[in-house]
Amino acid sequence: MAASGAVEPGAAAATAAPSPAPAQAPAPEHLFRPISAEDEEQQPTEIESLCMNCYRNDMNREVVKTDSATTSIPELDFEIPAFTQKGALTTVEGLISRAISGLEQDQPTRRANEEAVAERIDEFIVRLKELKRVASPFTLIIDDPSGNSFVENPHAPQKDHALVITHYNRTVQQEEMLGLQAEAPEEKPEEEDLRNEVLQFNTNCPECNAPAQTNMKLVQIPHFKEVIIMATNCDSCGHRTNEVKSGGAVEPLGTRITFHITHPSDLTRDVLKSETCSVEIPELEFELGMAVLGGKFTTLEGLLKDIRELVTKNPFTLGDSSNPGQMEKLREFSQKLDQILEGNMKAHFIMNDPAGNSYLQNVYAPEDDPEMKVEHYKRTFDQNEELGLNDMKTEGYETGLAPQR
Repeated sequence: MAASGAVEPGAAAATAAPSPAPAQAPAPEHLFRPISAEDEEQQPTEIESLCMNCYRNDMNREVVKTDSATTSIPELDFEIPAFTQKGALTTVEGLISRAISGLEQDQPTRRANEEAVAERIDEFIVRLKELKRVASPFTLIIDDPSGNSFVENPHAPQKDHALVITHYNRTVQQEEMLGLQAEAPEEKPEEEDLRNEVLQFNTNCPECNAPAQTNMKLVQIPHFKEVIIMATNCDSCGHRTNEVKSGGAVEPLGTRITFHITHPSDLTRDVLKSETCSVEIPELEFELGMAVLGGKFTTLEGLLKDIRELVTKNPFTLGDSSNPGQMEKLREFSQKLDQILEGNMKAHFIMNDPAGNSYLQNVYAPEDDPEMKVEHYKRTFDQNEELGLNDMKTEGYETGLAPQR
């Protein structure tokens, strides 16, 4: 509750010199009611107070100010914050007098230590004293979140045009200040953000079987989707490996990406090859099937080097098990692949992923790449069979699951 009232100066000139009055009756014998222990109707004695400056009672309004009330006078930029004074039953004049007393209390110490501050406070005290004399109209505002403060309406039950009372809903901060149990907003459980966190779990090195750690992180690939990258580094033998898993579901359509390698800078493009992706290089009559090399997130150059290492170091094409014809084809394949890596030979690089989870960077994004063609196609029955989708029931699977007896 907030109460505000305007206090106006009285017409002193009109009432300062009243006309002579006829002889008055003699004063009563007792001004105050006699105090007696036998009086069962002891009541407070009320005496109307008249301001001798303006000859009016405006400053005599009763005021109830609680501890939680904030008192302010906008004309002076003056405010008494909540819980800085004890609650009191007083008058408007009493509120101002109490403020003056509080300011004057430490003035001797201020004059000794901070004379400039003391002078400004003296000036402010003079302005407060002028309010007591009602030298000019001013507004007194009492803002009490508890709603227990009060300013008297001397015209009750009629309306007091100088008094405005406003009721409002308390804020959460005001509820907390009063020590009330505010309804705390329902807190949503914080979702674990894996994008900015690297997870670790223990594993064994695939080469020496020594204990090692695998780091896993969720990565958002621009203009594509989220993937999970897992990297293992063995401290014992130095073996390093990385593997990429799709962070999403199988796409409704398969994806076929055809890229024409024409410049050495093309080899720096990022490549995401999922486990379900096959790779073709028509100029080399080469095809890499699904699941070979696993999932990888690397560059086009890095993937071509992995292919060269896979082919040239195949144990079935080396040693006594090899034949001259195979060795010649391997040398020819390795030479052509080196020419592509050196930028001396143009070639087409084709990625075919029935699951639609592979990606080749488009450096012109969001515009189309003139050297890259992306096709989406409907999977065949055999491709769905390889992905295990033919036996997967995603709709109406609840029916027919009643327990059999």
